[in-house]
Formats: sequence, C-alpha cells, structure tokens
Amino acid sequence: MVTGVLFLVTELAAIAGMLLYRPALDGAAYVAGPGVDGHVAAGALCEVVLVLAVIGTGVALYPVLRRHQEAVALGYVCGRLLEAAVITVGIVGMLAVVTLRRDAGAEAATAARALVAVHDWTFLLGPNVVLGANSLALAFLMHRSRLVPRPIALLGLVGGALILASAVAVLFGVYPQVSTAGSLAALPVFAWEVTLAVRLLVKGFTPARPDGRLGEPTTATAPTTATAPSLTGAPSLTG
Repeated sequence: MVTGVLFLVTELAAIAGMLLYRPALDGAAYVAGPGVDGHVAAGALCEVVLVLAVIGTGVALYPVLRRHQEAVALGYVCGRLLEAAVITVGIVGMLAVVTLRRDAGAEAATAARALVAVHDWTFLLGPNVVLGANSLALAFLMHRSRLVPRPIALLGLVGGALILASAVAVLFGVYPQVSTAGSLAALPVFAWEVTLAVRLLVKGFTPARPDGRLGEPTTATAPTTATAPSLTGAPSLTG
C-alpha cells in the first residue's frame, strides 16, 4: 500500500510541477516581466515531493525485490536515487531563474535561458532516460518473480523501452521533448506506474508461495518421494 501511494504521488507531483513551472520555461521573457514567482515556488515544492516519493518507492520495494534478485533490486534503488538527484538539479535551476528575475538585466536574461536549458536537459535525463531504465529493471523483476500479473509487468517493459527510445530521439534532435510524439511515447510508462499503483493498493503482491517467497513459482518443482528407512537385519521377504 505504501508503494502504491508513493507511485501515485510521483505522478500527481510531476504533473503539478510541470504545470506550475510553465510560465518560467521561457526564461528571458520571464525575467523581463512581472513574473509569478509564487507559482514557480509551488512547482519547486511539488518536485521536492516528487523527489522524496521517487526515493520512497525504491526503499519501500527493496525488501521485497531482494528476495528474488538482489543485484537488480539494489540497482533499482540506486537508479531511483540517481533519478531523484537529476530532478533536484532541475529544481535548483528553476529557482535560480526566479532569483534572476529579481535582478533583471541583459545578463540576467541570458543566464535565465541557460538555466531553463539546464532544467530541460535534466527533465530529459531524469524523468525519461533514468526513469526508463528504472522501469525496465522493476518490470523485469515483477515479470520474473510473478509478484504482479504478467500483463502489468509487460506494460512496464514496453513503457520503459519506449520512453528510453524517445529520449534518444530527442537527444539527437529527431523531435522536441515537449511534442505529440514525446507525449505518446510517455503514455505507456505513465499507464504502467498508475496500473501498478492501483494493483498494489487494491490487491497487493501475489500471495506467498509454499517456500515463503512472494509471487507464483516460475518453474514447476518435481515432487519428492519419501523413502522408507532400511531395517538392518530384517528377514528377507523373498525366497
């Protein structure tokens, strides 16, 4: 339940932060105008909540995931930490734009453009590249361990791969990050996180197996046959 709530918080906080930041994304015009510093500050606060929730999902899932493949589980936690760190750099950049607006000038407008560019690149690297890799790692573990139904895990694999491919396309200038193609590529990973969150809130993980591990067994276990102990010195039953 904690993991499900945290995944929903990441989605809501990310959307709210993006909407509140929108006026400041045109750096030069923002620092030269009256500005809406309160909106940008609120957007920064939303993204701080996002950062904490991103870290929280990794921490909350680790005790469960490590039972199935500890190396990948640890990699997922480290990936979530990296994603949070990159997002934090973008937050600092947007708050710096607010500071420049208060000291508006020709140099301030140029610096604001640079800071907005920093935010845009962190938005590409964090919530796209690193998020895609994290989604692939988590979906792989979910698929391998059967902690959730296979269609949900497959949605994560598709979503992670698509957002990664889209990020590479944006990096090489195939299309802008904020575009129809970019939005369509992000939809599957958004659906994956929301679907996973709802599943965890409503039904949780797949019940424990007889060996005490969560999830359905991936391979059939051959039944064992009990062998009666031999009785030394017992008379033979054969002629």
